[in-house]
Amino acid sequence: MSYAHYHMGSGSRTARRSLEFGKTHVVRPKGKHQATIVWLHGLGDNGLSSYQLLESLPLPNIKWICPTAPTRPVTILGGFSCTAWFDMGELSEDGPDDSEGLDASAAHIANLLSTEPADVKVGIGGFSMGAAVAQYSATCFAMGRYGNGIPYPVNLRAVVGLSGWLPGSMSLRNKIEVSHEARRRAASLPVLLSHGSSDDVVLYKYGEKSAQSLSSAGFRYITFKSYDGLGHYTVPREMDEVSNWLNSRLGLGGSS
Repeated sequence: MSYAHYHMGSGSRTARRSLEFGKTHVVRPKGKHQATIVWLHGLGDNGLSSYQLLESLPLPNIKWICPTAPTRPVTILGGFSCTAWFDMGELSEDGPDDSEGLDASAAHIANLLSTEPADVKVGIGGFSMGAAVAQYSATCFAMGRYGNGIPYPVNLRAVVGLSGWLPGSMSLRNKIEVSHEARRRAASLPVLLSHGSSDDVVLYKYGEKSAQSLSSAGFRYITFKSYDGLGHYTVPREMDEVSNWLNSRLGLGGSS
């Protein structure tokens, strides 16, 4: 089991909590193993749901790792505990981010990818809150470090975010444009974002703003797909486009 150290601020006191990540499910590649992608579920969900979503996709060269987030109190739910990659309140343009929770989840994901063979391309994808962590991981990769300054250890080759948002979008551009290496890494990473126009949980404008923020920060290979009438869920057409994009961007092919 993997643990994350997590600080909960309470006035002048800071309580240190150790959060345990749940069960990880793995979809083994049916053909030659060319890529590994960690896929992150949404708030209150688990890795088994991700497994069931991904196991039937026509991507025989991808190994999918589907972890389960720690169970923690969530502010937006009035302190109710459920699986969550980080704590969150109401979504807003300038709302505070749980940087320690984000870093802990991003580090757990990077750790899952760090043992993959050197010739295997690695990426991160997710839905909703999972998409937020996937995008946050993309910014950590570009900057070469987590928000806490610890070096980011994984060479990401693709990031996918469905119905999500970008934590820390307000300050992203300033953080990347001061470093030539950060600009180079941002420019090298393909990112696919998609969002339903009728999403009433994570509003469409947050998906659109995420793509704009990443693009203005120097991520050159941003693809933003909008789905007219789609709510806060995935549909087969969307997953077909994810499959096609991954095949193309990762150069996958061959079943043996």
